[in-house]
Amino acid sequence: MAESPRFLRYVAVGDSFTEGVGDDDPSRPHGVRGWADRVAEVLAARDPAFGYANLAIRGRKLDQILAEQIEAAMALEPDLVSIYAGANDILRPRVDLDALLARYDDALARIAASGAHLVVFTAFDPGGSAVYRPIRPRFERYSDFVRDAAARHGATLVDYWHLTEFRDWGYWSEDRMHMGTPGHARMAAAVLDALGFPHDLPDVAPSARAPGGLRARVAADAEWLRTGALPWVHRRLTGRSSGDGLSPRWPIPVRPAGADSGT
Repeated sequence: MAESPRFLRYVAVGDSFTEGVGDDDPSRPHGVRGWADRVAEVLAARDPAFGYANLAIRGRKLDQILAEQIEAAMALEPDLVSIYAGANDILRPRVDLDALLARYDDALARIAASGAHLVVFTAFDPGGSAVYRPIRPRFERYSDFVRDAAARHGATLVDYWHLTEFRDWGYWSEDRMHMGTPGHARMAAAVLDALGFPHDLPDVAPSARAPGGLRARVAADAEWLRTGALPWVHRRLTGRSSGDGLSPRWPIPVRPAGADSGT
């Protein structure tokens, strides 16, 4: 059996997906944990010299991530970098996808050239959502690009598009935009599996959604529209972001909280 890889410094780059939004933990910076923290805890348990930084900030679009996080990540001299970027751009009414993907590819090449091992993600397949289904072709094209880029740059691919269990909304938070705790736990396992790194992360069952007929579903949809969708649209229209004023959760490498707890 091949030996699992050894990493001593992991830097996570991106937006809310990587920051950990939806996986609430008041004891941690920004009040979240997330899949990247969970991955780092497993990696750290194997090596006392391991360090982890998370530069991701919710709401960041691709160019913000490239400007604010890539060189900062490289300055930390990581041997493992994960990145997921561009989804916030794709959700906008208009996007030049060709230009977006070209800039993203340049960033992936920069990271790969540093010698760090790169982990990349396809998008989630939104075809099961009436809200997100109209922009499914954009995310499908993005995912095709990421698969090709992973092959070109020797990166580890986490093919989110084909993690079909995420079609169960029990893996998502109440805002229907971010993974919930079960989703982050499942994603951590998927990342470690893709890296070929053994783990015994416990399964977290998807959240139970309250049963109900048409009236209950309409009421739930109306509540989501009021508390989730409309605030998001308002921020877009006013040029604001949920990440305004936030700094990275772990800007310099630390030994992850929980690394020695086995959870």
